[in-house]
Amino acid sequence: MTTPYANILKPLHLGFTTIKNRMVMGSMHTGLEDRFYNYPKLAAYFGERAKGGVGLIITGGISPNRQGWLLPAGGTMNTMGDIAPHRLVTHAVHKHGAKILMQILHSGRYGYQPFVVSASPIKSPISPFKPRQMSEKQILATIRDYAETSHLAKLAGYDGVEIMGSEGYLLNQFLSRHVNQRQDRWGGSIDNRMRFAVEIVRAIRQKVGEKFIICFRLSMLDLVHDGNTMQEVIAVAQALEKAGITLLNTGIGWHEARIPTIVTSVPRAAFADYTAEVKKHVTVPVIASNRINMPDTAEEILAQGKADMVQMARPFLADPYWVNKTATNRVDEINTCIACNQACLDHTFKNQRATCLVNPRAAFETELVYVKTAKPKRVAVVGGGVAGMSAATVAAERGHQVTLFEASHEVGGQFNLAKVIPGKEEFHETIRYFKVQIEKTGVELRLNTKVNREQLEREGFDEIIVATGVVPRALKIKGGDAPNILSYAEVLRGAAVGHRVAVIGAGGIGFDVSEFLLKPPHQPQPQPLAEWKREWGVDAEAHYMTEGGLQRAEVEAPVREIYLLQRKTTPLGIGLGKTSGWVHRAQLKKHAVRMLRGVQYKAVTNEGLWVETNGQDQLLRVDTIVVCAGQESVKDLMPNEGQVTLANYHIIGGAKLAAELDAKRAIRDGAEIAAKL
Repeated sequence: MTTPYANILKPLHLGFTTIKNRMVMGSMHTGLEDRFYNYPKLAAYFGERAKGGVGLIITGGISPNRQGWLLPAGGTMNTMGDIAPHRLVTHAVHKHGAKILMQILHSGRYGYQPFVVSASPIKSPISPFKPRQMSEKQILATIRDYAETSHLAKLAGYDGVEIMGSEGYLLNQFLSRHVNQRQDRWGGSIDNRMRFAVEIVRAIRQKVGEKFIICFRLSMLDLVHDGNTMQEVIAVAQALEKAGITLLNTGIGWHEARIPTIVTSVPRAAFADYTAEVKKHVTVPVIASNRINMPDTAEEILAQGKADMVQMARPFLADPYWVNKTATNRVDEINTCIACNQACLDHTFKNQRATCLVNPRAAFETELVYVKTAKPKRVAVVGGGVAGMSAATVAAERGHQVTLFEASHEVGGQFNLAKVIPGKEEFHETIRYFKVQIEKTGVELRLNTKVNREQLEREGFDEIIVATGVVPRALKIKGGDAPNILSYAEVLRGAAVGHRVAVIGAGGIGFDVSEFLLKPPHQPQPQPLAEWKREWGVDAEAHYMTEGGLQRAEVEAPVREIYLLQRKTTPLGIGLGKTSGWVHRAQLKKHAVRMLRGVQYKAVTNEGLWVETNGQDQLLRVDTIVVCAGQESVKDLMPNEGQVTLANYHIIGGAKLAAELDAKRAIRDGAEIAAKL
């Protein structure tokens, strides 16, 4: 079969071994790595992705010693007893012809445990523990620990290791002046600051021999003050090559950096040019990463010679069969990662098992199983939002005869509103994916069809899944029916909005609507990369001379004056996801959105919105009031308790619970109920 993705599918020969294609599943901590009894689940998770065609897999971070734990009693590879569970993983991957590296990650000052150490005793802004400065003796012992961990990884069947030297973890802390303020041979000049990393590579190579992959993930753009320049990054890369690495991987930004690197608003392949610059100065294969999620982007990077391989982590959570679909020209069937981070990284930060918003089977392969049914049923799904589409397509995939009813002219539900928010254009991809699945699985789709219970029962359905979603809650105050009061849905569908706006409700929808109103109406196209870099203060020069690649941000003036209001007295946006919430808060702050909390809404008059704050009445002279203060479930199709019906009824998604809109729960609800039918 001819394919437009020849570079993606080309094998990579490393001399002593060959990787079957150019796609790398990058490291992502799932939470399964930390307990030996979860390794059968971890093996199923990696095995599914190997079966899906990826050439090289890198595990979540495994610590070389106790000081390196991310969490208390985190995953380690320290003794012969650690080998057995890891062999489950390597066997599951090798069975499908893929290679796998174990990532060795020492958290340094990022650890959430009291044993943390670092280059200098400087506390991280994202961890509660102040680190102890590593002594010469500790540094040398840690080098030996890395080598021993690599040796054990080899015995466990891994094809190599990846040394985590980016994202602000321990080796990055030594490499950069941001943390490394030492005056001995491990600090000062870049030659000294890189010594720790270089000696680790040398020790590993000596311990494991030549026929073992050593990949180093190097921070190619620190995005923190006192970070390295590109000249220093290149110097480190060349030294690592000389020390014996096989592959050089890309890391971008520290976890504490105040510039987004992985959220959905970051343009695709935003950092590939920095990888390309480093590639010019080394001969080992170089891997590009960050915000690459579809084959066209990956192929372009490879075709232009910007990298030798392309790494994706979250896209392989979203679709383990990404490579096989690409190889067989079924790109439209790829369940695209939308970079929301809600079920992967946000879960990790909350010590929950990582999974995926658009693919609830990720890391639950042994628990959420779609088995072909022996007794096909007639199933009606009412509501074509993501909950309904999830339920309909999984039920049809299992062999049921499914009809999906949607009252409007298109499927997608609330995602049709989300996709118009600047920076959320990726949400188009989820709707596209489900449309393809509806057709592929044979779901009968009836658009512009509002049904009632009598009609459903008359048609003889065995199972009825109610996924009718939510409607915005009205504003119940004096003057609440004024024509200048709009729901968030009306605004996002294009209703006219004045110059001065009050947004009532500061949950995720309130923040989204505020961002939508800050800029002129736009076509659903991502922000141009050059404009994004200017707005966030990222040096656009691939061979940047600025420390950490930072420069002064240039923020365009907003097109409206906006008040964002909430009844709660807690800080606005505190309930947003940990990975991306700070990005939204920063966007509103730098665009001068006035945020008020502890607000009581009194009345709407011709003059504007009367509110009470701190016991004082205040008039906000606004032209338009946008209500983002919650939703109400639409559940009129559900029978009353005890009522006799001809079919079994189930309720999912927003219809079941109208709390803050939660696509993660909606899609999982749909998949779980369909898996049980």
